[in-house]
Amino acid sequence: MKALVYTQPNEMQILDRSYPSLDTEEVVLKIESVGICGSDMHAFHGHDPRRKPGLVLGHEFAGTIAETRSSLFTKGQRVTGNPLITCGHCEYCLQGRNNLCANRTMVGMTRPGAFAEYMSIPASSLIVIPEGLSLDAAALTEPAATAVHAINLSMRALQRPIQECRVLILGGGAIGMLSALLLKHYGVDDLTVAEVNPLRRKAIVQHVGCKTLNPIDEKITENSVEFVMDCVGAVVTRNTALAAVKPGGVMMHVGLQDWASEIDMRKLTLAEITLLGTYTYSTVDLQATVNLLARNAFGDLSWVEKRSLDDGPQAFSDLHAGKTAAAKVLLKPF
Repeated sequence: MKALVYTQPNEMQILDRSYPSLDTEEVVLKIESVGICGSDMHAFHGHDPRRKPGLVLGHEFAGTIAETRSSLFTKGQRVTGNPLITCGHCEYCLQGRNNLCANRTMVGMTRPGAFAEYMSIPASSLIVIPEGLSLDAAALTEPAATAVHAINLSMRALQRPIQECRVLILGGGAIGMLSALLLKHYGVDDLTVAEVNPLRRKAIVQHVGCKTLNPIDEKITENSVEFVMDCVGAVVTRNTALAAVKPGGVMMHVGLQDWASEIDMRKLTLAEITLLGTYTYSTVDLQATVNLLARNAFGDLSWVEKRSLDDGPQAFSDLHAGKTAAAKVLLKPF
């Protein structure tokens, strides 16, 4: 079968790969739509030692069941799913927090991913797509669930309803865009997205209808917002986020561009800032996100760009160079 393979830093190639084997309680999916994630770009740049050359990346998927060795699903069903393969019996899985599973593995990291015509995955990871929800929209479940999980955690920590808060999002990529769309759906009016790419700023204004700024040209006011989301996770954005949040406010850290940095612990302490980290989503978050997508909570998704899998190498190159306005590019193998 045809697959898009990470062959070396800054290189993706279309290569032939074996059709997936079918283990007990697993299914083989015919991949209909798969998104390029920021973590895929991180691997592409050679910055993720967990993802090694020769790997088929891709974990934001939707497709139809081509084969099954599970009684849970039948051939032809339309599904998306959780790319985290969890054990189901550790303390975190038993708490319903399977995103923290102590024994987790992952599609597109420890096993071949969805940048291919077919992919195998445990049946327990799958979620049926409701009628009326397109496969392309369903492929956004994974990144949208990251936004859902992060915002749900944040709302529990805020002192006032989020609709009353001034909100700043750092980074207008897929997570930033989806977070902004969800916050607008929840009724947040005072919302600003900081993004350096002018094409993405224009898309955010058009599709979200919120304020944007270029943080290179415009200084973000200190102590100005009750809630800030860092969807980049660089040293500079972490420092900017902590400077921007008001005393008593909440800083949600989502992105992981840089693996370590120093932050202003004095402000964190003296201003009683709540600093939250978030890792992906639970399966319950994914199911809730499918329902939100089916209700058009993220809008019409016309900002999403669709390309063929064959165009995958160019798509990675264009994303690297900032040549596309789309915060999300979906690849379609068929």
